[in-house]
Amino acid sequence: MRIAAADTLLILGDSLSAGYQLPIQQAWATQLSEHWKNTPDAPRVINASISGDTAAQGLARLPELLKTHQPRWVLIELGANDGLRGFPTTEIERDLTKIITLTKQANAQPLLMQIRITPNYGRRYTDAFSAIYPKLAQENHIPLLPFFMEQIATKPALMQADGLHPTAEAQPFITDFMAQALAPYVGLDGKNQRNKE
Repeated sequence: MRIAAADTLLILGDSLSAGYQLPIQQAWATQLSEHWKNTPDAPRVINASISGDTAAQGLARLPELLKTHQPRWVLIELGANDGLRGFPTTEIERDLTKIITLTKQANAQPLLMQIRITPNYGRRYTDAFSAIYPKLAQENHIPLLPFFMEQIATKPALMQADGLHPTAEAQPFITDFMAQALAPYVGLDGKNQRNKE
């Protein structure tokens, strides 16, 4: 039985979702709430992303977030900082697994985002890092969402000077991309388009 209040989507991420160097209202996760404002049954969006967070730091914050917000879905957008620091892939996989497990134990649905890092860490490491996500999605029977950065990282005009973070101009694109990617999993498949027409 569905409760009357909107279900909650909790976004557990790092700077890519926190809106690094941007006003919070420009971050794609904030814009997602606006995007879904007039969509029936759209979830309430809680952006719990913190710039610089590793998977372990996200894991440490998760129990309190789950208790406070009682989300129906948790979008896990973590691991980039671990990869950029060259953390062992076994440790990253362990921490992400614990996040997935805690989310399930709270009767919420984990939604895992594929993360990729720049190739300058060597092919062996970058391949091993990228492989973590489909493996965890398959083992835990959870959705694997595409990495939105792959759509904009090749467009310099949409990237900040550090070459790692999207600009303010990129945020509306990411919002649309994520709204479409999330729709089938939060019960909105097709409603976004109908709402716009």
